[in-house]
Amino acid sequence: MTDPRVGLTVTHRRYVPYTHAHYAGNLVDGAYALGLFGDVATEVCIRTDGDEGLFASYSDVQFRAPMRAGDVLEVVATVTRVGSRSRTLDFEARVVCRGRPDRGGSAAEVLEVPVVAVSATGTVVVPAPV
Repeated sequence: MTDPRVGLTVTHRRYVPYTHAHYAGNLVDGAYALGLFGDVATEVCIRTDGDEGLFASYSDVQFRAPMRAGDVLEVVATVTRVGSRSRTLDFEARVVCRGRPDRGGSAAEVLEVPVVAVSATGTVVVPAPV
């Protein structure tokens, strides 16, 4: 029998402010996505176990495309495995909107096809049931 928590998906969206640009071309460092994965994992743990949980590890992280200041990121976590205290989650950070400074200082566009910038698999742990 499959645990009903498997398949639960939580989505956050976040605008990347220009204050987070770290490199030339307004690039944002990859650790920015890992912080967002922690945020969405926290909501997963609250929804599945009534506790914020703790991030234990990543088994895989792939930096696939650049993230830039002015982007809107859609960050998704999906529960793929439930253990007695551990939960395995798959993550994606997708660029769904992108700033277009070439068109003007505040120009931006919605991307027809979101760009997967970072994907990962991680494990969170929650307290034992009381």
